[in-house]
Amino acid sequence: MIPVPPQLLTFIHEGNRFLIAGHREPDGDCVGSQLALASALGRLGKETVLCSAGPFRRTEILPWKDRFAAQVPDSLRAGARVIITDCGALERTGDLRPFLEGLPLAVIDHHAVSPEDPGSGAVLFLDPGAPAAAVMVLSLIEALGLSPSPEEAEAIFFGLCTDTGFFRHLDSRGAGAFRHAAALVEAGADPKRTYHAMYGGKSLGARQLAGIVLARAESHYGGRLIVSWENYGETREYGAGGRDSDAVYQLLMSVGGVEAVAVIRQESPEKCAIGLRSRDRVDVGQVARHFGGGGHKNAAGASVPGTIPEILSQTIDAFKEELL
Repeated sequence: MIPVPPQLLTFIHEGNRFLIAGHREPDGDCVGSQLALASALGRLGKETVLCSAGPFRRTEILPWKDRFAAQVPDSLRAGARVIITDCGALERTGDLRPFLEGLPLAVIDHHAVSPEDPGSGAVLFLDPGAPAAAVMVLSLIEALGLSPSPEEAEAIFFGLCTDTGFFRHLDSRGAGAFRHAAALVEAGADPKRTYHAMYGGKSLGARQLAGIVLARAESHYGGRLIVSWENYGETREYGAGGRDSDAVYQLLMSVGGVEAVAVIRQESPEKCAIGLRSRDRVDVGQVARHFGGGGHKNAAGASVPGTIPEILSQTIDAFKEELL
């Protein structure tokens, strides 16, 4: 079990209503940790409100979209406390931020670097060594004197599998993640169902779009970096349901000699999203922070004003320190 700060336990015991928030453009770890935490606090008799600015672009988290509120009325803010999971600052909650500011705050995060100070007086539960924020929530549930319910175990397992790429990204230091996984399966998580939720049910369009992105991939720095992109017309044609980014990253990272991959998506005429993946020593989290984004050493991203031709050259340049 990951040690839980006593201040966080006090923060929870002294509160009655909690706004459980996560970062904008949530992923499985963010959603899974929020769902499990809200459920456990509910079992303690606490009132919880799940909230997220979204958008819920990833098909694997769409089934839970309606569980999350994008706005919090004043009636629910009154006397509430905020817990944000899987990010280190209110700034990363996006359009949800105005509804959370000024309330007592606690942070549960496993990223090595937060984009900004979460705020004076915030209660911090930070562990860059944790494989997912969801397993930090598991430790919190146990520290509160509970065992995870089957539904909570499923949500936590989903978060753990999301951030480890179903354990592909673990190295020789990953034994703890497998111990967590075994405990969660014993508590009711179903690995087969989780795998299908993450990787199954894709549309034909998703595979066609992946083929388009793969076909235009470019190699740089002697084959150590591969970059590709999805233009605005393709974004509009295929939509979020027609995207399978993880498959694209896996295939590009499997190319011999590749150390990092960048995929740029033109989300609107004025803005691009950059997705970054790497192996071993290359820190794409540092590259993402160059653009005001964040993430892990080997998986990160950013949202950047501009168009693909502009962002493409900037992204290639941003890898100079890592690859030269």
